[in-house]
Amino acid sequence: MSKSLTNQQAMRYNRHIVLPKVDLNGQEALLNANICIIGIGGLGTAAATSLCASGVGSLTLIDHDIVETTNLPRQTLFSEQDVGTSKVEAAKSRLNAINSDCDITVIAKPFSAPGTAPLSPTLKQAIKRADVVLDCTDNVDSRDVINELCFKLNTPLVSGAAIRFEGQLFVAIPGESRCYACLRTLFESPDLSCVEAGIFSPVVNIVGTYQAMLAMQVLMDFDNIPKNTLMTFDALSHEWRNWKLPKGVDCELCAC
Repeated sequence: MSKSLTNQQAMRYNRHIVLPKVDLNGQEALLNANICIIGIGGLGTAAATSLCASGVGSLTLIDHDIVETTNLPRQTLFSEQDVGTSKVEAAKSRLNAINSDCDITVIAKPFSAPGTAPLSPTLKQAIKRADVVLDCTDNVDSRDVINELCFKLNTPLVSGAAIRFEGQLFVAIPGESRCYACLRTLFESPDLSCVEAGIFSPVVNIVGTYQAMLAMQVLMDFDNIPKNTLMTFDALSHEWRNWKLPKGVDCELCAC
């Protein structure tokens, strides 16, 4: 049974509700939603903070890492006191303090790379239960696994990435748009990680927050979601650019 906003919640989210594109129906769509965030680093913490504060009813956080001192400049959900603790547990604690109405499930497990041990049923179920999945990971193998599961389970996917002064976003909605594998056939993923190449901390927070916005718009059924489009951001030129995927991409997964 779907939930309705209480009077207190309606007052809390009033600035959303007065927007004609959101209204009560949109805010209640957030209240009844389950969003799965995979990777609780710079992207994931920014996205989780925005989604929790905005009134999303349930979040599932997936990450097996612990908080390190080098995370603190860009993973702003964490504090110095969290160093050495589980990222998902630390994030849950902070998010509960932001919004106690948000039901938060944590899974401290890694995603398996193709050709290694089979994926945990717990991880598959987390994606199956989700209304939207946010890919906030930082490696190609995990992205491929997440994309394949989202396509097979008919779950919308919002993918984000950031490195150096650059960010990118891609939305894949099974049955309505091409998948992330289509994008991968056209663009090579960088071999470098943020450890080698560096990352300007505001960029990763911009991209993660944008992922949260896109996820909320998908849930509220906005009519201008950027499907079949790679969105890129350059913090040095201060430019956003949209790159439309051409027709006829030879994708083995979604056959688009």
